Amino acid sequence: MSREGIEQLLYMMDMAFDAQGYEDSLLRNLRSMPEDSWLWMPPGGSRNVRMIAGHVAACKYMYWDHAFGDGTLTWNDPAGALGASIEEMQSTPDLGAREPSVGATIEWLCEGHRLFRDSVAALDDAELPRLRRPPEGGMHETRWVIAVLSHHDLYHAGEINHIRALRQGDDRWAWEEEGR
Repeated sequence: MSREGIEQLLYMMDMAFDAQGYEDSLLRNLRSMPEDSWLWMPPGGSRNVRMIAGHVAACKYMYWDHAFGDGTLTWNDPAGALGASIEEMQSTPDLGAREPSVGATIEWLCEGHRLFRDSVAALDDAELPRLRRPPEGGMHETRWVIAVLSHHDLYHAGEINHIRALRQGDDRWAWEEEGR
């Protein structure tokens, strides 16, 4: 029973999600966002960091359920894990009052990652080409499903990093001089 491929995928998942010392990881970017900026909306934007973090967490639960669980979750289900129903969300006009805390969102995200990662860790390499159904439908190899979630973490880590830079007013490359 070979596990070299699984171990490499786990390594990449860990790097994308929460590698210590890897500045592009999702959790490093989330944890470096000041809490008072969590709900800040960039000018012309339509997503804040809280929305992005919730989306990433929901995807982890959805992909786990469809690839390793019974495949019954819908896109309306994952948000319920944070304790607010759709009706409660709609009846509370104040965005700040209806949003879960930073800590609760990060905890939910970490639990979704742990659930998905544990399922991957239980596999051996013979499972990598096995077809599984992601939430979007169709059938894809297990390694594709795992890779998509790793790339997803990095993509949204970059978005969060960019929103932080916009919020702090320093959205330029570190090597650029001001006014250049």
